[in-house]
Amino acid sequence: MGADSREGHAGRGTRESRSRRVVVLAACGGLLMTGCATMPDSGDVQEVRGANQGDSQVRVYAVAPRDNADPDEIVDGFLEAMTSDDPGFATARKYLTKQAARTWKPEQSITVLTTAPDRDQADRNADPDNQGRAYPLSGRKIATVDARHAYQPISPATYLQSIHVVQQPTGNGKEKEWRIDSLPPGLVLGEADFLRNYRSVNKYYFASGEDWVVADPVYIRQRQDPVTRMDPVTQTVRALLEGPTNWLKPAVDSSFPSGTELKKGVTTLTTDDQSTLKVPLNTKADLVGAQPCRRMAAQLLFTLRDLTSVRVEQVELQGSTGQSLCRLGKGQAAEFAAVRDTERDESPYFVDEHHKLMMLDVGGKEANAPIEVPGPLGKGATRLRSVAVDRGETRAAGVGENGRDLFVSSITTEQEAAPAILSSKAAKPTDRLSAPSWGGRGDLWIADRDPAAPQLWMVPDGSGESVKVRTPWLEDDARIESLRVSADGVRIALVVTRGGDTTLQIGRVQRQTTGEEPVVSVLDLQPAAPRMESVTAVSWAGPSRLVVVGKEAGGVQQIRYLQTDGSTSATSVLPGLSGVTSVAAPHKDSVPVVADSGDDGIVRLAPGTNWQPVVKTGTSPVYPG
Repeated sequence: MGADSREGHAGRGTRESRSRRVVVLAACGGLLMTGCATMPDSGDVQEVRGANQGDSQVRVYAVAPRDNADPDEIVDGFLEAMTSDDPGFATARKYLTKQAARTWKPEQSITVLTTAPDRDQADRNADPDNQGRAYPLSGRKIATVDARHAYQPISPATYLQSIHVVQQPTGNGKEKEWRIDSLPPGLVLGEADFLRNYRSVNKYYFASGEDWVVADPVYIRQRQDPVTRMDPVTQTVRALLEGPTNWLKPAVDSSFPSGTELKKGVTTLTTDDQSTLKVPLNTKADLVGAQPCRRMAAQLLFTLRDLTSVRVEQVELQGSTGQSLCRLGKGQAAEFAAVRDTERDESPYFVDEHHKLMMLDVGGKEANAPIEVPGPLGKGATRLRSVAVDRGETRAAGVGENGRDLFVSSITTEQEAAPAILSSKAAKPTDRLSAPSWGGRGDLWIADRDPAAPQLWMVPDGSGESVKVRTPWLEDDARIESLRVSADGVRIALVVTRGGDTTLQIGRVQRQTTGEEPVVSVLDLQPAAPRMESVTAVSWAGPSRLVVVGKEAGGVQQIRYLQTDGSTSATSVLPGLSGVTSVAAPHKDSVPVVADSGDDGIVRLAPGTNWQPVVKTGTSPVYPG
């Protein structure tokens, strides 16, 4: 049965027949129910429906194949058993031949479909010797997860595979039973089953050559991992020690010595009564120095902070003989954060009806009047089209009203207007400069949308000589409509138009110095919203999350949260709002999201509320960054 709705139809396994293969239970206290389901000790196995088909509290228990099961039941039973938490997938392996059970590696990969795979009737022509039966599997493939737990989304595509069954002798050698001898690699799950069994976790590594951490999202099991038998905390630590995902690896460093692993046999990690997590490592960590050990502990603390199942206030790293290598608390780890002044509330800014930079006060119950900003871009004479404020809220970058020129000035003191630091030669305002964005290193980024010479620029510290960013993918009819750089400066969100399609891409920022000249590149673009037919706007909303405005095929405009790896959840859609042209999200969840909604002007969305008007006339709302 699983978490997906699988409606029966002619020639395919029905929901009713499949529900005999598994038992679905809700964890006690996890759902609002009058009681807790338990395993029956007699009678037929019955389907138990959870309150939410994608709810992570729902448990699926696999049921072994019955004696003399027909081949249809074998295939259906195996597809269901793949969705369970069965240790070692032992029950699922009972549906396989001995050889297939030995070679099947469910941990090797996950194929994610929109719904559970459809199983067609056996195609007997696919086995001309009539030694078995081949069952076609089909669906819409939306993502894969590799052996390093990295989620890779794709635009929905046709999935076609098959499962082959043969008859093999039973244990007594006198009869035969149907078993699967050929199957697709890894696990094949519908999206709801995937989200029920797996959860997104951010691992953290250091930006190359820097002292702040970068989020690297991966997926781990919600509960004990069937293959490693590790609990979620231990799975997360193990994933961190394995190193960054292949996509992020060229731009980050791990402080753990190569080959560092958990001490052999460790499958459970728990905190003591002081909320200290002790992590025993192998011999590779025994000779680590004090400062590298602190950085290792910081990576662990940042990685574990999103796990709601455990509260970790301090980490102690232990060597191979149990000796303490170092301890680090959450307060001490804060020095390694990409955004360090987390106590100060962020303030959003916007361009008012007079094309001036203004600051918004959106934190109270009622939105207060906008506040004038000092300097040429606020109280001065420069008329603006779009803006960006640096993360320290001391400087602003603004594109002039005609879209041609980029200016930078203080927003804390009055000063004379400085000349433009970058200009576009495009004829039309809409083909000139995009809205700017400040990176975590204090660098300023902007795109020139000139059809004759589309280009991405980086201005070191917002005041140095402009650097032309290497973008080997920016060719033909492609151009960057808008961009937002992450707080860590390692990733950049790009709204890219190519061939009439406007998509959201995440690029990796890589830096190197050749002689005196810095070389900055944005490489390996990955789709972040492949199921959206068009994307209008994007904003960072934390270390690895984005707020995206766009439309799915045939749908209406929506605003939703997405992970930078392109994954999402059923609860990620924000309340509806029409005509949104731009959106801005804070680094902390406690501060409202703001948006430009056309006729409604600038609006805000505080946690637990609906959209509320802030300013009737204004455009380009932004948070620092």
